[in-house]
Amino acid sequence: HSEAGALSGPVSALITDHRGRDNWDYQLKLAVSWNRPDIAETQIFTDDWKWKPSDLYPSLMVSLIEDKPSFVKLFLDRGVTLTEFVTSDHLTHLYNSTDQHSLIHSKLEREASLDPSLSSKDCYILLRHVSSVLQELLGDSTEPLYPEKRSLAGLACSKILKSLSKEEDDTITKEDMLSLANLYEERAAGVFNECYRNDERRAELLLVRVSPRWGQFTTLELADEAQGQLFMSQGGVQAYLTKTWWGKLSVDNGFLQVILCMLLFPLIYSGLVTFRCVSAQSCLWKLLGFFNAPVVKFYYNVVSYIGFLWLFAYVIMSDFQTYPSWKEYLLYIWVFSLLSEEIRQVWIPIATQYFSQFWNQADMLALVFFIVGLIYIFLFSRLVHKDTVYLGRVFLSVDFMIFTFGIMHIFAVSRVLGPKMIILRRMIKDVFFFLFLLAIWIVSYGVAKQSILVINETRLHWIFRNVLYEPYLALFGQIPTAVDGLNFDSTKCSENGTVPSLPKCVFNDGSGNALFPEWLTIILTCLYILFANILLLNLLIAMLSYTFGDVESHADQVWKFYCFGLIREYNERPSAPPPFILFSHLYLLFKNLFCRNDMNHLEEALCSPSENVCVSVYLSVCFLTVTHAPYGIL
Repeated sequence: HSEAGALSGPVSALITDHRGRDNWDYQLKLAVSWNRPDIAETQIFTDDWKWKPSDLYPSLMVSLIEDKPSFVKLFLDRGVTLTEFVTSDHLTHLYNSTDQHSLIHSKLEREASLDPSLSSKDCYILLRHVSSVLQELLGDSTEPLYPEKRSLAGLACSKILKSLSKEEDDTITKEDMLSLANLYEERAAGVFNECYRNDERRAELLLVRVSPRWGQFTTLELADEAQGQLFMSQGGVQAYLTKTWWGKLSVDNGFLQVILCMLLFPLIYSGLVTFRCVSAQSCLWKLLGFFNAPVVKFYYNVVSYIGFLWLFAYVIMSDFQTYPSWKEYLLYIWVFSLLSEEIRQVWIPIATQYFSQFWNQADMLALVFFIVGLIYIFLFSRLVHKDTVYLGRVFLSVDFMIFTFGIMHIFAVSRVLGPKMIILRRMIKDVFFFLFLLAIWIVSYGVAKQSILVINETRLHWIFRNVLYEPYLALFGQIPTAVDGLNFDSTKCSENGTVPSLPKCVFNDGSGNALFPEWLTIILTCLYILFANILLLNLLIAMLSYTFGDVESHADQVWKFYCFGLIREYNERPSAPPPFILFSHLYLLFKNLFCRNDMNHLEEALCSPSENVCVSVYLSVCFLTVTHAPYGIL
């Protein structure tokens, strides 16, 4: 109160001594510079002077530049409209007035410096530079600069802030960006929940409505791009995704009912499974509705993948001949069908994040290994040497492991195992970081031990075994015996290192007595076991325990987010599983080559202006009028 009195005294004196608009503007600027919105509200915004919204623009500009949200809120309450205030000039001035040490200013300044139309000394930020930075942060999910409509703006802001936080070095600023990104995501979720409470069906349509202002993305796709786990976990979103997962089938169908109809499809007409549409439908409609349901596609692909792994294992273990058998040719056709499906996923319009997805990377790695193995088997064996056939078999054997890991992707759909897969992925990241610490101890101990025990070993494979492999095995209890001179046996080593199958003998006198300081090697081994086996491994256990507890608290939310990718994949996937999926790919290829004009007309009809107008009117009348102002963006 004493501070308010001290500040209100000069203001009262100014009001008494001076009159007129200039004086009131000066008083407001003085209150803004003092950051005292309470004085402005009680002693400046009075009945003595009628303020026009345009009179507040200069002070609003200063408040925005100096980051004084209390004054911004006060001016908005006094009738200032941002749509009238934010002109091109004002917006350009705001971007040029950002903190020069901030990440966004450095990006804008760099973009301006690359503009050939501006001189090297004149790095004035223009709106086209802002547009370029936005496209860099949002990727393919943006087209316009500043759309008049605010559809999907909350999710777009969340994505921008999350993208900026990845490049921000300052920890506090990074946390502020993530906090603000989460706030925008919460507001987007709040708007959708309000929409869903008013009209479930039309709210679900908003989730899949294509937005031409954000790169033809839907709300769900933009939420996926923005890593919007909170938005994806909302009840209305999950209800829609569940319906999508079951397709035309009713969500009340059980697992056993679906499996029986998959094995004996005439049971579809017996009423064993129910459809969402209860009215009488044709037999063909029911048949297509069943086999086009993503859940049915998923189960068929699970069975197909297990069959593929069984065939792969049988071929490389029991039927790998000089001249391929029909089983081996079937395996090649099967892998080609998997490759064609990956190519289809790359070429579809929603594949912008294809190469950033872990399981897609694993699939491509497995296919690359298989292709390399085939090159060694069929090409190099004829052009170079026949022994390369075995090398190709080695590639295929390692490739089988990579393909087998793909089974874990199937578990993502399980409510029980799905969250565990997410926890496992986080733990794998922790293990990789831990390996850097472990490598320091392994290399330091291994090099010291090797240089003390053996003189001038030049064989790389034995250096690798003694420096890296033996210290690694020591972590699991296999202590190296060579560090103790009592274990020296000249018959089990090569004195000069000339026998490839034997290690080089330790430093000795030639008569069977070791000369290296065994007291030192034993002490080094004990210290290594103490720090690496006890301290570091317990550190790893503590890290994994912390990760488990941290992820477990919101694993269900993360699992729901990752389920969207699986649902979208099988919703777009052809009905037939590999290798029969090749027929679907041939049909799609023919359709795209000869029916492209019809598809273009259909896309134009779906994106017609009348559809946008109807949705806009519906939003403004039904939803935004009952939503609080801070939540008026989605």
